[in-house]
Amino acid sequence: MAERSTAAVDVADNSGEQPLTAQADQSTADGVVKNREQDTDSDAAQENTGTDGSRTTSPLELHSGHKLARRYRLEECVTRLDGFSSWRAVDEKLRRAVGVHILPADHSRARSVLASARASALLGDPRFVQVLDAVEENDVVYVVHEWLPDATELTTLLASGPLEVYDAYQMASQISSAMAAAHREGLAHLRLNPNAVLRTSTGQWRIRGLAVNAALRGIESDTPQRTDTESIGALLYAALTQRWPYESDAYGLSGLPKDIGLIPPDQVRAGVHRGLSELAMRALANDGATASRHESPCTTPEELVKAIGEMPRIRPPEPAFTTPPDYQRTTYQQGSYGRPAPGLGVTQPVPAPPPPLQSRTGKALKWAVSALLIAALGLGSWQLADALIGQGGSADDTNKTQTTDGNDKSPKKPKPAKPLTIQGAQEYVAKGSAQAPGDVDKTYDNDPSTYWRTKYYNDGPTLAPYKPGVGIVYDLGSAKEISTASIGLRYTGDHTAVHLYATDSLSPSTGIDGMKKIGSATTSGGSLEVKVSDSVKTQYVLLWITAVPNAPADGYSSAGYKQAITDLKFTG
Repeated sequence: MAERSTAAVDVADNSGEQPLTAQADQSTADGVVKNREQDTDSDAAQENTGTDGSRTTSPLELHSGHKLARRYRLEECVTRLDGFSSWRAVDEKLRRAVGVHILPADHSRARSVLASARASALLGDPRFVQVLDAVEENDVVYVVHEWLPDATELTTLLASGPLEVYDAYQMASQISSAMAAAHREGLAHLRLNPNAVLRTSTGQWRIRGLAVNAALRGIESDTPQRTDTESIGALLYAALTQRWPYESDAYGLSGLPKDIGLIPPDQVRAGVHRGLSELAMRALANDGATASRHESPCTTPEELVKAIGEMPRIRPPEPAFTTPPDYQRTTYQQGSYGRPAPGLGVTQPVPAPPPPLQSRTGKALKWAVSALLIAALGLGSWQLADALIGQGGSADDTNKTQTTDGNDKSPKKPKPAKPLTIQGAQEYVAKGSAQAPGDVDKTYDNDPSTYWRTKYYNDGPTLAPYKPGVGIVYDLGSAKEISTASIGLRYTGDHTAVHLYATDSLSPSTGIDGMKKIGSATTSGGSLEVKVSDSVKTQYVLLWITAVPNAPADGYSSAGYKQAITDLKFTG
C-alpha cells in the first residue's frame, strides 16, 4: 500500500497536543559533512553516483506535462542530479505554483528524504519555505514545497554587487534567528548557501530546503549547529564583499586569493561596516580565523543571535527626496510668461499698474455699473422675501425631503462598507508546530465546505499554556482601513475567542506584543463578527485565536478542544 504523509497530518508538539506520529530521521545529525563548500548544483555532475559515493538508481523518465497524483503538473526541470530531479510545477487543485523534488522509491536516500520532509513540515515556521506534501506512491517519492514567484535568490542579488549595510544586517539577523528556532526543534539545514536564501518583495528573508536539500544529496555532519553557523557567516561575508570566503569560486562569486587565508571583509572591500565584518569572522572562526577584536567565536545560531543583539542597531536608510521639477519654479504666475529670464545679478523691474480711468467717460461707466449692481441686489432681495412669505408653512415640509444649508454642515454620513479582497495568507506560528499551513487559502476561497483547522487539545477552551494562540496573517494587497471581519466557524459550543492585529508582513518581524491590536470578539455559535475598535490602515492582518470549543471526533481528528475557519471576509 502506498505510504502518504502531508503537512496537514494531525501531529503536535510536546506542549499538550497529541503525541507525534512520525519522527524525523536523525541521520542528518550524524556523520561528516561532505561537499559543503563546493556543491553548487551543477547539472554536469555524475548522475549515477551520489555525493556520498553511494550508488543511486537511474533518474526517472519525466517530462513537462507529467502529473503526479493527478494534481501536480510538472512544468520545468530546474535540477537533475544524483538520481533525483527538482521541478517547478502547478498544483491544479489549488491553482498555484509549487516546487517538487522527485526520486525513485528504491533510491538509497529516499527514506531519509521522506523523514526530513516530514520533520520540516512539522516545524511550520513561516521563515522557511514550507513543505506542503511528502508522498511515496507508485514506486516514486516526491516532496512538494512552496514556490515563491516574488522572491529573489541571494545569488541573483549579489550578481549586481554587495548588499547595502541594512540589508546585510537584516539578512544575518533573520536567517540566524530562523536557524536557531529550527535547531531547538532538532532540525539542521547543512546546505545553507546563496541558492537557499531568498528575499521576498516585502523585504523578508526566507530559507528553503531545511533538512531536505541535505538529505537529497546525502550530506551529514557531526556538528550540525557549527556547520549551519559557519554557513551563515559565509552568507554574511558574501553579502558584504561579493566574494566567497574560500579559495574556490562558487555561486557566481569569486573566491579569495590563494595562500592568504581568510581575511576580514573590511580588508577585502572599503567601506564595509566594521561590526558586521567582525560578526562574519566570529561565525567563520573555526577555520583558523580570529575575530578582529578577539571576541569568542560563535559556534551555534543561538550564539549568533545573541551577538547580533549586542551590536548597536543598524537603522534603515532615510528615504531620499528628489528635487522638485523645474516646471514648479515657473514665473508664469508672476505675469512674466514669455519674457526672457533675467541674468544673474540683474534686478527684475517691477511693472507699474495701469493708470485708472480718469476721463469723464470712465467716471460715467463706473457710476452706471454701480447703479446696476444696486438694482440687481434690491430686486433679488424682494423676490426672495416674496417667495418665503408666499410659501409659508410649506417650508418645513420641503426641508424634510431636500438637503438644506443646515444639513450640509451636519456630520458626514458613514461610508457604506465594501468587501476587501484578500491577496494571500500564511499561518503564523508563535510557539511549537504549525496547525495546517497548506489549508490557509481555504479560509477565503468562498467555499464554506472547505476550511483551515487547528489541532485538537486535551484542555481548554483557552489554548494557553500549551500555546499562546494560533492564527493566520492575511495580505490585503495594500494598506486599507478595516471595519469588520466576518468569520465562519466549523464548531460551536464553549466559546471561541478571536483577536485582530495589524502587523508588518506575512512573516511578522515582531511577536504578538509588538503588534497593534485592533479588535476582539468571542462566540459560542458558528459565526463571529469582529468589529475594529480603532481606525487604522494596514496591509497585513493577523487573525489570532486564543480559545476554542470542545468538539466531537470527526473525519480528521479525535474529540478535544479545536476549531476550524470555513470562510473569512474583511470589509472596510
